[in-house]
Amino acid sequence: MADLLLGQVLSFAADPFAEGPAAARHIAEGAVLVEGGRIAAVGEAAALKAAHPQATRHDHGRALISAGFVDAHVHYPQTAIIASWGKRLIDWLNGYTFPEEMRFADPAYAAEVAGRYLDLTLAHGTTTVCSYATIHPASVDAIFEAAQARGQRLYAGKTCMDRNAPEGLRDTVQSAYDDSKALLRKWHGVDRLSYVITPRFSPTSTPEQLAALGQLWKEHPDCLMQTHLSEQTDEIAWVKELFPQSRDYLDTYEAQGLLREGALYGHAIHLTEREKARLIEAGASLIHCPTSNTFIGSGLFDMGLARQLRVGLATDTGGGSSFSMLHTMAAAYEIGQLRGQALHPSQLWWLATQGSARALHADHQIGNIAAGMEADLVVVDLASTPAIEQATRRAGDIWQQIFPTIMMGDDRAIREVWVGGRKRGS
Repeated sequence: MADLLLGQVLSFAADPFAEGPAAARHIAEGAVLVEGGRIAAVGEAAALKAAHPQATRHDHGRALISAGFVDAHVHYPQTAIIASWGKRLIDWLNGYTFPEEMRFADPAYAAEVAGRYLDLTLAHGTTTVCSYATIHPASVDAIFEAAQARGQRLYAGKTCMDRNAPEGLRDTVQSAYDDSKALLRKWHGVDRLSYVITPRFSPTSTPEQLAALGQLWKEHPDCLMQTHLSEQTDEIAWVKELFPQSRDYLDTYEAQGLLREGALYGHAIHLTEREKARLIEAGASLIHCPTSNTFIGSGLFDMGLARQLRVGLATDTGGGSSFSMLHTMAAAYEIGQLRGQALHPSQLWWLATQGSARALHADHQIGNIAAGMEADLVVVDLASTPAIEQATRRAGDIWQQIFPTIMMGDDRAIREVWVGGRKRGS
């Protein structure tokens, strides 16, 4: 049986960083036909209702039907420590992250947090995430099993660290390779699941471990690889001490086979000109984590790079301060303002959907509304609170309708979520 969602429909025919707001497609009285887990058609409501009279109708009035949000960089094991007070990156890792990640040696605890994390993010309209796990293989199993049970598309990998971490959170060069390879063989390509090769970052991996993971990536080039790059200035100075032979932070990865298309670098705030040129040449992806960058005091990402590179958007749970991609869009707007880069609502919405999907090399599957795409959808109430409603009432176009929800919206704005063609909760 087919389902027909009725409302305002927003999709993208091009990249708004290249084409401006005209890259978006808005249908004021639109419809999305869902059948067999995919989008079968999108168009004017009147035409699709006439063509598919037997479809089950879901009339959302003036609410917005969009692709589900895609969160391109998260640490699901940090769910419980989100919004912990202050500190810089290294202090955050030692004071909060590492003690919490030690608990994921317990498979039952990992399973409980994985389920809670996915339910929290689904409630905020996020249908796909790309997550770090911990060094424990059971933590990878937990998040994949939880996503599989919910029918979600998910990217994740075992976090590898063989130095500068507590004993209970260190693996070795060989175990990082072996565990990652076994998990990759177990999960990659199963249902809607993808394995991501995951060195945490250069300070917690020796060159030998990075090289082993580079070899694994060479053996499995269809996987993604995720890590962190140039998040804070004191981190960069630490990397320089640990890798005196390297030209810069990016070179610590490049020298070990961890730079090419399919590489996802979280943060990438303080880049040198050489690093920018090599990232562009290699076709890598950068993942902007604005609430984390402000919460931990990291710096201001240069969104001008979105005109030359794949750039995704992310909450960076739990260094980031919210599970909401709406809140994350608002933070990206504010950071852009501080850099003199005023982001249009079309660009913000694209980053949270098609842009993040493109960064994950999944824009042919998710992140947009088009025939043949997987039916991950979110229905957004553009008048979810009195404050938002009174602002929306004055709107002269769709972007003025959407922008108050970007800046002030939360999970109350999420009216309905569809994952793989099934309405959540049904």
